Amino acid sequence: MTPTEKILNHFEKISAIPRGTKNEAALRQWLIDWASSFGFVSKTDPTGNLVIYIPASVGREKSPTLILQGHLDMVCQKTPDSNHDFMKDPIHLIRDGDWVKADKTTLGADNGIAIAIAMALVEDKSVSHSALELLFTVEEETGLVGADTLDPSLLTAKVLINLDSEEDGVFTIGCAGGGSTMFTLPVTWSPPEKNSISFELKVGGLQGGHSGGDIHKHRGNANKIMARVLDELQRNIPLRLASLHGGTARNAIPRDAEAVFTCAENDSARCSEIVRTFEKFLQSEFRGVEQGPYLTLSRRQSPVETAASLEESKRSVQFLMALPNGVAEMSAEVEGFVETSNNIGIVEMRKDGLFVVSNQRSSVITRLEELFRRTEAIGMLAGAICERTQVFPPWQPNMKSALLKKCVETYENLFGRKPKVELSHGGLECGIISDRCGGMDTISLGPTIINPHSPDEALFIPSLSRTWELLKTLLLIEEF
Repeated sequence: MTPTEKILNHFEKISAIPRGTKNEAALRQWLIDWASSFGFVSKTDPTGNLVIYIPASVGREKSPTLILQGHLDMVCQKTPDSNHDFMKDPIHLIRDGDWVKADKTTLGADNGIAIAIAMALVEDKSVSHSALELLFTVEEETGLVGADTLDPSLLTAKVLINLDSEEDGVFTIGCAGGGSTMFTLPVTWSPPEKNSISFELKVGGLQGGHSGGDIHKHRGNANKIMARVLDELQRNIPLRLASLHGGTARNAIPRDAEAVFTCAENDSARCSEIVRTFEKFLQSEFRGVEQGPYLTLSRRQSPVETAASLEESKRSVQFLMALPNGVAEMSAEVEGFVETSNNIGIVEMRKDGLFVVSNQRSSVITRLEELFRRTEAIGMLAGAICERTQVFPPWQPNMKSALLKKCVETYENLFGRKPKVELSHGGLECGIISDRCGGMDTISLGPTIINPHSPDEALFIPSLSRTWELLKTLLLIEEF
């Protein structure tokens, strides 16, 4: 069996274990059992982070210990027609030529492939290595929680290779910081007027994607599109919102959204006309970027029991219209690099009001704070209750890193071309782990993954062999 097939074999087993954020316990126990079967010691901290200690190969006992790191959790996204239950169903893998995909769900190569690569390296007796510490963190996808609470006593090494980057031949040496703001805009509920009818409005046909890596690609955000359509409707027709839902993850660009609203029966034809016209506008706007988008408006047969008032519905829509979304600032120092951005990841009408999660990122900590305050100001002006999550700082690059120098030299010697050295607008755990452990030399790399955080996520199989050869050669180095 080739190294690539070994990695994919492990990845398939990992994919059989549900592992959405906060549901990592089963995978963690599976890895502990795997470690025990080889006689490897493992430890966990109170948050659930796992470290597996791998003894050095014969003759390498005096070489410095190295950390290989990834995260246990995955983003759980699926297509509207999927019945997948992320709490109990395995991810079904599909081989499509040079690609591995999933069946109408996120693949979870972000970051299950890191676990699979580490396992394959350890099991291969031909791979010579120093002592290794395999660090697998929890709750990475909801704010780098595991890294932020990591018990530093679990680790002894001062060199860390993170396997959470998503492009072969690219070394990431810094990333944006970020966090989220959660809003609740209070709403009261009352029965709709007796002569009213109800409609269900859906936004779909969008790609979605990673709110860090894809935010600059002009993709449609279903929550913002829904707000625009509802705004157009309510400027022409009095309507009351009965429900609103879009997105399931703060760090994924939402692909779908749906709303239920009531209006007078004699406004029915006007509603349909407005939605048809607006759909044409959207398709023109997103030409060359999205295959869709599409809007569907259907009259509900079952009556709506309660809805927000006309004024509260108007304020809810205006609040969503006002919230920033997308790229806020491009870097003035690095051409083509997104510095600051915002993603309206989750929108949901609840009993106590309209709940919204806005995810902010920036590689400049003061710009990040400014964006937080701007979104909070909009929320307060609308009358919403605002709550900020834990903020993780940017990972600052170290261009003099010995690890970076060795990685670049090794890649060029192996493959005859220079790798790219970049910053990432997505969040990575390297900087936080380094700070928690009193300073480390860190880098992030990995095989090619496209469209992470969406059901279109796919892993490029040929890139696995290059990642394997790179890591195998790096493990031979006696000192970084």
